[in-house]
Amino acid sequence: MTDFALPRLAIPAQLLLTEGPERRGEIYVMERVPQHAGHETPLDMLNRPEGFFPFRPAGERVGGGVLLVAKARTIRLSAPRQATDEDPARLSAAKMAGIALTLADGSELSGWATLELPTHHSRLLDYLNASTDPFFAVTTAEQVHFVNRAHVLFARPED
Repeated sequence: MTDFALPRLAIPAQLLLTEGPERRGEIYVMERVPQHAGHETPLDMLNRPEGFFPFRPAGERVGGGVLLVAKARTIRLSAPRQATDEDPARLSAAKMAGIALTLADGSELSGWATLELPTHHSRLLDYLNASTDPFFAVTTAEQVHFVNRAHVLFARPED
């Protein structure tokens, strides 16, 4: 069988699962996607229908040690802001809303959600309910956190 591997790009990331400590390592995204210019974002990758994604824990040698992580058991995946390629044109038209989350493991996360919604439906509740995608993004000064909706206990607006 021939392996027709697609070109991938490694992105540094921190992974928090439903069991165990937070892990540092890297994820892999496609170099090109049909829905937008540039490489696939971590959010694109997490919201694809496949149930697993590859994660290489820090310190593992190239070619070994890759974990195939269940998306359903992923509470949060975080990546540096510069690695996520946020589109400045889209961001300039979006509303930023402060959000504080309490996650299923008891941890808390505060940051900003980027609301790309009609003005009459631009509350935090609308943002959280606007999509059936399993993951959504919360941005802080240094990182973008991709949070699994299924592992959010509650959210509070911080505006």
